[in-house]
Amino acid sequence: MKATIWHNPNCSKSRQALALLEEEPDIDLTVIQYLKNPPSAEKLAQLYRDAGMAAREGLRLSGTDAKERGLTEADDAAVVAAMAADPKLIERPLVETDKGVRLCRPPEKVKEIL
Repeated sequence: MKATIWHNPNCSKSRQALALLEEEPDIDLTVIQYLKNPPSAEKLAQLYRDAGMAAREGLRLSGTDAKERGLTEADDAAVVAAMAADPKLIERPLVETDKGVRLCRPPEKVKEIL
């Protein structure tokens, strides 16, 4: 099975989700440090759609100016555009497999798509 994690190595939840993925046999894992290689707006929209969540549910509030920028009340297109332009606004980690996408908070949510 293929799996992709949008990872921040400085985040404990992201490191925990990555460790869970690395423990799984037969996983073809791609690790993307999204702060260095941010996903496009189109990719973000697809990830949230496949996760069955609104983009603002994937908005990182802690340590960002998302509230001050009005993003907590913005529509998905505005939120996704802001995230693509400023990837620190993306809550992490996002994991995508053939079985779906999850925002892995808590990290154990990754097991739902393995």
